[in-house]
Amino acid sequence: MKRFIFASLFVGSLLSGCVGYPRILNFPFDSSGRSLNSPYLENSPQVSARFIVFTSDRNGSQDVYLFDAQTRRLIDLPGLNALDEIASHPSITEDGKYIVFAGTRQGRTNIYIYNRETQQKRNVTSNLQADVRNPSISADGSRIAFEIAKNGQWDIAVYDISETKLIE
Repeated sequence: MKRFIFASLFVGSLLSGCVGYPRILNFPFDSSGRSLNSPYLENSPQVSARFIVFTSDRNGSQDVYLFDAQTRRLIDLPGLNALDEIASHPSITEDGKYIVFAGTRQGRTNIYIYNRETQQKRNVTSNLQADVRNPSISADGSRIAFEIAKNGQWDIAVYDISETKLIE
């Protein structure tokens, strides 16, 4: 069985020049859920140079959230979350332009990519006849790696964004 290794939750650029890793970043607690730390369930955090992407059940469904560590606020993601979809395992590019995540609707999970500049979400696995999970996007946003269940086992698939196809 092939295994996929995910990046650790250490804040790269936010900690550059700092001594003593790992370091806990102290973001404020907000009981209303408008900050990074809240009384709600936060899952699968992933860090880029400036951003922290995660899923949370703050609005009664599990959605993707984006926190800007420099401005210390949540960023709106219009067109990303859907009421009938459960989001999980988000990943973000180093510049924060692209977010990928697994979205489950009616028992079927697909991998989606969201462009923050165009506010467009695209399903990259809609034509696959297989189960998928745990996406991760490259730092430059050129490729998405995810697990795919075909032939009775979980393997790793890589999707080339520029060619909009799986790399065999």
